[in-house]
Amino acid sequence: MKRILVTGGAGFIGSHLCERLIKDGNDVICMDNYFTGTKQNVVHLMDNPYFELVRHDVCTPYFAEVEEIYNLACPASPIHYQYNGIKTVKTSIMGALNMLGLAKRVKAKILQASTSEVYGDPLIHPQPETYWGNVNCIGERSCYDEGKRCAETLCVNYHKQNGVRTKIIRIFNTYGPKMHPNDGRVVSNFIVQALQNKDITVAGDGMQTRSFQFIDDLIEGMIRMMDTEDSFYGPLNIGNPGEFTILDLAKKIIEMTGSKSRIVFIPLPSDDPTQRKPDISLAKQKLDWQPKIALEEGLKKTICYFDSLLQNQKI
Repeated sequence: MKRILVTGGAGFIGSHLCERLIKDGNDVICMDNYFTGTKQNVVHLMDNPYFELVRHDVCTPYFAEVEEIYNLACPASPIHYQYNGIKTVKTSIMGALNMLGLAKRVKAKILQASTSEVYGDPLIHPQPETYWGNVNCIGERSCYDEGKRCAETLCVNYHKQNGVRTKIIRIFNTYGPKMHPNDGRVVSNFIVQALQNKDITVAGDGMQTRSFQFIDDLIEGMIRMMDTEDSFYGPLNIGNPGEFTILDLAKKIIEMTGSKSRIVFIPLPSDDPTQRKPDISLAKQKLDWQPKIALEEGLKKTICYFDSLLQNQKI
């Protein structure tokens, strides 16, 4: 049994990770300030004596004797991270500093959840970990992009200067049950709009591409990365290389939900990437990992989740 701290543990990804870690027989501290996370995501775990829920902001130092830290705390959807750009930067940088400091003190291994957004609007396709990215450092998305890039820098320097056992993963578009219904991300947006027979709003001409991985595949990749040898710290892409246009996704969701929704086009947000697809060669080599869940299978589970929320009037 390992003692594990998960920051952002009541969020979409964090709650799934907590479930998996508890299932695997670990002692888990779930930390969250509930900006985007919710107790509802983890309430079913609270009767377990090896699960502890803590209301705490990662920007403030935290002390606990743990063996592993998963630092997931940070709003990840454009609506949420652009709501308070300064807070987003502080969460990424000060949160990483606080967790790396904790890892150094208690000699814990720490995994930093970075993002495919560090590649910006990429000029190389697909994106390998060696690509430095094409990021607008003063754009609408920069509070998130640059915050995560700096967090990666901190991880590398804590590893080199202080011997902290760091791991960096770059998470590509992920979807599944427990997504926030109003987070503005394309999968949740389209599903909720389709289930309500509302217009499906596609940004631009819909020809921009994304690669969508189901949450279970991501969690498996995260745990395998944490378990790699100390000499390997990343960064490492975790994503599904299956590539779809946003328009194709909208049509598929309409078909799967039997919706009467129409597709309407809205202006493209500034700095919105035109292509996003991971090169996962390194993940295959280092983790023996690749995604197993096809888009249609994952969408089916996600549609069921949002349909249940609608039926219970929780959206």
